[in-house]
Amino acid sequence: MAQTRKYSTVKLTFMAKLSAGLDAWLNAGAVRRERLAPHSTLPTSWVDTPQGAIRVFDSGGDKPCIVLSPDGPNVIEHYAELIALMKSHYRVLCFDMPGFGFSAPASAYDHSLECGAKAMLDLMDKFGIAKATLALSCANGFYAIRVAQLAPQRVERLVLSQTPSIEAMHLWTDRVVPKVLKLPLLGQLLSRMFRQKMAAAWYRIALPKTTDAKPFQNVSRHALRCGSCFSLAGVVQGLLREPKDSARLQTIPCTVLWGVQDRSHRFTQPNAILRDVPHAQVVVLEDCGHFPDLENPRRFMQVLLKNLPGVPSHA
Repeated sequence: MAQTRKYSTVKLTFMAKLSAGLDAWLNAGAVRRERLAPHSTLPTSWVDTPQGAIRVFDSGGDKPCIVLSPDGPNVIEHYAELIALMKSHYRVLCFDMPGFGFSAPASAYDHSLECGAKAMLDLMDKFGIAKATLALSCANGFYAIRVAQLAPQRVERLVLSQTPSIEAMHLWTDRVVPKVLKLPLLGQLLSRMFRQKMAAAWYRIALPKTTDAKPFQNVSRHALRCGSCFSLAGVVQGLLREPKDSARLQTIPCTVLWGVQDRSHRFTQPNAILRDVPHAQVVVLEDCGHFPDLENPRRFMQVLLKNLPGVPSHA
């Protein structure tokens, strides 16, 4: 039995490496820097890291830092309004995770918690950020939790949106994600081929029925046409490989926003995160869907960031 488990682990690791290599190959030609989001008003650059070439916006300065990362198929441009609200009070670092937006993953980037956390820490190192508040959503929230596990001294606070426990995320994946995307290699190919259709469909189910999805879809569609990545299969497979207890956290202050109008998560309990982060403060937003930070950026500031240094109550 032990030998069988060892063989299964070796096979899983081998397939993960092959899938990561394919993902990198499929997305390497997708990043056309000269065509990148020509209508963007946010100046961005690339930073080469062992996890890939990461596209990043940095507002600069010596103010306390908040790190953001879009939940695909969102890209940095989706965060323009929130960044505008934040940057007069904070240094804002917003980046596309490898395999999403215009960040091309390295051939060894397998979307594991370890790789995602290292990508974030690499960026913080590159920009000389000793400590920051990590404000990320959905799957990216797990990468933020791993950063807090690996380097708690570098995390001021976690502000997560629509991030449940790893166990609840596995159940969500079983219910919502097509089985074919969970298959190594084939999932990567189909994820690349149908990224436009998957992105458009995702907004329709993730946003409240009363919310116009077109503004979200238009920004995403433009980015995808310019060559952006949407490695949905990669992140799905990466998180499915994570043990159910891999995101446990005990000490770092943590606030979680949960939009109950997110139909993809209609069977997920808002307080599911408490299994992994029992001290988290959960803020339930009755009129928001999957993107509380983007659907109402001003309220995001008011509800979650008013207790952080430098943000006035009227922000």
